[in-house]
Amino acid sequence: MAMLPAHGTRRSLISADPTREIEDIYDRMGQLVNAAFGDLGAVRADMPWIPAADLTETDDAYVVHVELPGVQKDQLNVEVFDRELRIDGEISEQPNGRRHRSSRRTGRFESRTVFPGDIKASGVSAELADGVLTVTVPKSEAAKPSRVEVTAKKQSAK
Repeated sequence: MAMLPAHGTRRSLISADPTREIEDIYDRMGQLVNAAFGDLGAVRADMPWIPAADLTETDDAYVVHVELPGVQKDQLNVEVFDRELRIDGEISEQPNGRRHRSSRRTGRFESRTVFPGDIKASGVSAELADGVLTVTVPKSEAAKPSRVEVTAKKQSAK
């Protein structure tokens, strides 16, 4: 059976702010990492972050879905070259009032997808809806599967 601390030494659960305590722990961990490995934040600030993405394949095309919540179409650059799709852009911070906490991604982002087969770059389309960019990249005629007809050989009578 657990013993309760003596009266007067117990912390009040009502006045505790779990969010603030987690932020304090995060700050202390950051200080420990910086003390051990140097300030890695300066290096990471220049590096783009990579959004979550999926690559699927149909008979006629490759389809890439990239999660970009809050991104507008004028913040995106979509390029196709050889067999690679490159999506990049930047989300700038636009604070409205005093910010207490932020976990939203800002800054430069970049996504690269290499397709497993040849593509037809002239027919690529991109649509941004509900925070998801969908890029459809048609396959080249050579990369599309072709159906082979199977014939049955007649058995000869003996």
